[in-house]
Amino acid sequence: MADLPSDRTEKTPPFTNVGMDVSGPWTIASRKTRAGTSEAKRWAVIFLCLYTTAVHIEVIDSMDTSSFINALRRFIAIRGNIKKLRCDQGTNFIGAKNELQAAAKELDQDCIKKFLTTRDCEWIFNPPHASHFGGIWERQIGTIRPVLDSMHYQLGKQQYTHDLLTTLMAEASAIVNSRPITTVSSDANDPQALTPNMLLSMKTQSPTPPPGSFVQQDIYSRKRWRRVQYLADQFWIRWRKEYLQSRQPRPKWNKSTINVKEGDVVLLREKEYARNSWPLARIVKVYPSDDNKVRKVDVMIYKDGEHRTYLRPISELVLIESTN
Repeated sequence: MADLPSDRTEKTPPFTNVGMDVSGPWTIASRKTRAGTSEAKRWAVIFLCLYTTAVHIEVIDSMDTSSFINALRRFIAIRGNIKKLRCDQGTNFIGAKNELQAAAKELDQDCIKKFLTTRDCEWIFNPPHASHFGGIWERQIGTIRPVLDSMHYQLGKQQYTHDLLTTLMAEASAIVNSRPITTVSSDANDPQALTPNMLLSMKTQSPTPPPGSFVQQDIYSRKRWRRVQYLADQFWIRWRKEYLQSRQPRPKWNKSTINVKEGDVVLLREKEYARNSWPLARIVKVYPSDDNKVRKVDVMIYKDGEHRTYLRPISELVLIESTN
């Protein structure tokens, strides 16, 4: 296995070095007609920061070069200039690169020379049939895409419009960017998670859903914002399961693993927490079995203004940070 590329380890501002891929298509109801509704297709361009692993999603209405260039310009306008852009060798990606290079040749070279020396973007293509070269963003897309596809299949294309889909993609980005990376709090009794959202916005609190309970009947509500929030809740429930499984692999029990210890910070697999809530806890007591393997522990969590202690099996915990 080769070493990580240098842009994976550089301490750069968010979205300086970016990986990119396209997901979709999803069929939406574009407009109403006398015979029913007119259908159209939408795709999502997913940008992933190679340093913070934050995600940014842009919706496009076709897979041609112009749509992709517009999505790239929207992304740069929001997130800033890119130093390196990595992607697969998709035809629209290659066409976009060629068109941008051709357009640059038509400009006054003296006027753009200084601009390009400070803002030039290096476009790097992975070899064909080598998806593992972009493993860091393929892994994130591999958890997002199946959830969106299954939701679209179960709910039906009649429930999607362009406005609803773009809002859902924004909510999905906020959910994915709220996942915990490690801890930043020095308080041993109240660990605080570091998330990509914190690195992007410099705010400690993740976006919270609007107040209220969103149920399945909201799918057919005339209030489309309630429809989006119900879909966002469904994405949260399904994506959270995919993400936790990726962080907690379960191979056959033919090799030993290191026991968790008192003081380790873990993530609880609790179902009743609201969207974008990641309950971090600290192990306060371990209970070794007869073979000296720890299979259940006491964890302490800060909830509702007080510290609470729960007995949990290690199968319901995801190790975030070890005390070594």
